Amino acid sequence: MKGNMLIRMVIDLTMTIMMLVAMAYEITGNTIHELIGVVLLILFIVHNIINRRWYKTIIKGKYNVRRILSITVNLLFLVSMAVIIISSVPISSDIFPSIPVENDMILRQIHVQTSYWGFIFMSVHIGMSWGTIINAVRKMTGITSTSRIRTIAMRVLAVLIVVYGVQTSIERDMLSRLTIYYPFGWSYNESFMGFLIEQLAIMGIYISGTHYVLKFIQGKEKAKAYKRKTSSH
Repeated sequence: MKGNMLIRMVIDLTMTIMMLVAMAYEITGNTIHELIGVVLLILFIVHNIINRRWYKTIIKGKYNVRRILSITVNLLFLVSMAVIIISSVPISSDIFPSIPVENDMILRQIHVQTSYWGFIFMSVHIGMSWGTIINAVRKMTGITSTSRIRTIAMRVLAVLIVVYGVQTSIERDMLSRLTIYYPFGWSYNESFMGFLIEQLAIMGIYISGTHYVLKFIQGKEKAKAYKRKTSSH
């Protein structure tokens, strides 16, 4: 694996973990939450610097369904992260306590609600690159051959994760968290590891869903291209 790809994967994995920990506000406390936010800001800037060529390609080339979806999701994720970062400064009580805000409730609502949307956009963003991630992991582990049993096992695992993720989404009322103000946190009798597993399962819904929807779209586009090719002869 090329060094640049490895660096990207490490940064993206770290950002994902930091995003999950940042959502565990009630267990980490405000100071750690804000410090994690600063780390996320730094990693987000580095991520965009490494992938700066992507911005130049937005207006170039042909647009198909996959590319339109990719650009839309990436821009929504970018906007959500920008809103999270900008709204976090005025409501900070530890790192930036000197910035006075008379009524910070609206900013807190924007910050929290956008964070949940950012979590969804991040998951879809990962799902759009899931094929690339899997190929990179295969190269790292030296897995070059295909296995029907392994493929079936991975798909069954994906189904189980999605089912558990849907159940968790209902129990945690994710729809309300995305549509109305819902402070970070969970009941204090809940373990951090349990929270992490449940959030990963929710991510699994959007990662798996995005991955297989894109595979379906890609298959349709290949079928259309083949049909046009055969009809022209």
